[in-house]
Amino acid sequence: MISKFHRLIVMAVFLLAGSAQGQYAIRDPKAIPLHGEWRFALDPAEAGESEQWFSNKIPANGWDKVSVPHCFSVDPRYQFYTGTTWYRRTFTWQPSGKKRVLLHFDGVYYATTVWLNNRKVGSHEGGYTPFSFDVTDYLTAGSENSLAISVNNNTWKPGSIPGAKDNGRPNDPFPGWVNYGGLIRPVYLTVEPEVYVENMKVEALPDLVKGTATLTLKTRIRNTSGQAVTPAIQYQVKQGNKTLVLKWKSATGTVGPNQTAVLEAEAPLKATDVALWSVDKPTLYDLRVIAGTDTTTTHFGIRKVEVRNAQLLLNGQPIKVAGGNRVVDYPGLGSMEPDWLIEKDLRLMKEAGMEFHRLTHYTPSEAVYDWADRNGMLIISEAGNWQLTPKQMANDTIRRKFQQQFREMAERDWNHPSVIAYSVGNEYLSETPSGQSWTKDMIAFARTLDATRLYTFASMRLNILPKKPEDEASQYCDFVSTNSYGNHAKVLDHIHQLYPDKPILISEWGRRADTEMGDAGQIADVEQVVREIRKRPYVIGASWWSFNDYQSRHQGTNPNGYRPWGLVGPERAKRPMYATYQREMAPVTVEKTSWTPGPEGVHTLTIRITARNDFPAYTLQGYQLKANDDSLTIPTLQPGQSVDLVVPVRGFDKTLSVTILKPTGFSILTQTIDLTNDTRTSNR
Repeated sequence: MISKFHRLIVMAVFLLAGSAQGQYAIRDPKAIPLHGEWRFALDPAEAGESEQWFSNKIPANGWDKVSVPHCFSVDPRYQFYTGTTWYRRTFTWQPSGKKRVLLHFDGVYYATTVWLNNRKVGSHEGGYTPFSFDVTDYLTAGSENSLAISVNNNTWKPGSIPGAKDNGRPNDPFPGWVNYGGLIRPVYLTVEPEVYVENMKVEALPDLVKGTATLTLKTRIRNTSGQAVTPAIQYQVKQGNKTLVLKWKSATGTVGPNQTAVLEAEAPLKATDVALWSVDKPTLYDLRVIAGTDTTTTHFGIRKVEVRNAQLLLNGQPIKVAGGNRVVDYPGLGSMEPDWLIEKDLRLMKEAGMEFHRLTHYTPSEAVYDWADRNGMLIISEAGNWQLTPKQMANDTIRRKFQQQFREMAERDWNHPSVIAYSVGNEYLSETPSGQSWTKDMIAFARTLDATRLYTFASMRLNILPKKPEDEASQYCDFVSTNSYGNHAKVLDHIHQLYPDKPILISEWGRRADTEMGDAGQIADVEQVVREIRKRPYVIGASWWSFNDYQSRHQGTNPNGYRPWGLVGPERAKRPMYATYQREMAPVTVEKTSWTPGPEGVHTLTIRITARNDFPAYTLQGYQLKANDDSLTIPTLQPGQSVDLVVPVRGFDKTLSVTILKPTGFSILTQTIDLTNDTRTSNR
């Protein structure tokens, strides 16, 4: 990896241009944020490079002031501009010893070129993955350094990923979302010793029979000195406040001058040190790697994900859960993701029963995955093949660009236990020779980077019902992902007939809120499709398109610029279907079995809690029932099991609201129970 990740979080606080104050997590405690005030200019005539706008000899006093991170697409002065823009700022630098200075970008949309002190440092293509440059030799000590960045968000021409199709048809230039441009994620410097940890990969494999686990660490060491080194590496692992005493088997190695090498180490974990990571018990470990004078920290989880007999297994147990696709789009922010928005969105998703996500067609901020790690979500991370054409998928340049972006995504995210699978694309012509070759080749390439995850892609072609399994590229996947917007029963049955041993994820399904039936149509769609899913045990998940409304230029977008597919609106106001989705996607049902009026206004209510046996379905452990001020622990329930809980009720209300809480504290179901003598209940 070209920069350090998975460090302790530090927060950079600054004023967002045109919006509320926001915080953005930076993953390195040594980070020196380059946030705050920058100068900014549009370059519609593409004159900036030839006229040397990057030069400190060109005055910047005629440029606008903006605050970075910055999305120029939502700034009222430059709204929806597409083309080249420029950012400039200065900073003073005082070097200290033989150290290297790295300039990091967590995400810039889309094409970036960097100049420092009038010299070109380098370029990068790709809008959602991190990159960095070693700028040590470009810095001027003890004086102001001039940093200039050109950013072009024009992905309306074929050749970018994601980007325009090459068919020459109307609407071809536009993906399904807005090409929000700018320095949309944190920008910062880090200072590294001559020999430093560039990245590290943690593979934590549990033995589910013995209860033990094996840790395998792959540490990438960068030696920027002029002589070979044999770094001494130490490893420290903690789970909570407990420091684990491990016996490491380390492979020592020499890293040549100006070279990079990967050094491996392995250690067994005894059963008393193993706590498995899961949706309801997301236990995390902290790992510190000390290489010479450099220290790097990451977190990881111990869990096993596999597919077998058309089932998805998490830690050896079948799991079937709902999800949602989240588009990175918010009024006034565009594609920026301050921490408060991530917390807001993922909490709403979690409480709606969205546990298993194919999030979107590109890589969100790493803070999304940190939240998912801490709170228990299953994520399929997808790089930017959005409806590439057969000609594009056969193009060597396109393939290299995709592989670069996939590598940047995987090397950032491979220690996140929430990431259980990677996708190599969305809605391409997977029955064509190019689509078949792309799927096979890109999955093979991806496995060389990370063989510990499952692999899939989101197919829209299974809806046309191919005759044989070899007719479509899902044959190369660990599980089938299908984007289906109708005729679900027929489609699911046919896919299962084609691939009887592969579990099926409905990676997209949904209904717009502005159809003829409106909110009622969305509610009916949820209820109808879930009924069909529950009849089919090979369906492991259903990810609603989409969690939120989003802006787009694609065909079918409303005149106000939005596509109203969401459970929530642009500013996250819940639609009526949110409650329906929450009820249908809760892994439990709640039923009143008896009501006994008692003396002195104290009555007895018996409630039956049942763990669903169809969908969603998995073992429930540590759940609680909350009724007024009373909290009752629900005993461990396997799918299909029930338990009766006796709830004391004080007073003379005719209804009682009860809530089911996950062990992680999230409210996943609220139900109103009729306290008359019959057993009817109502949901809300």
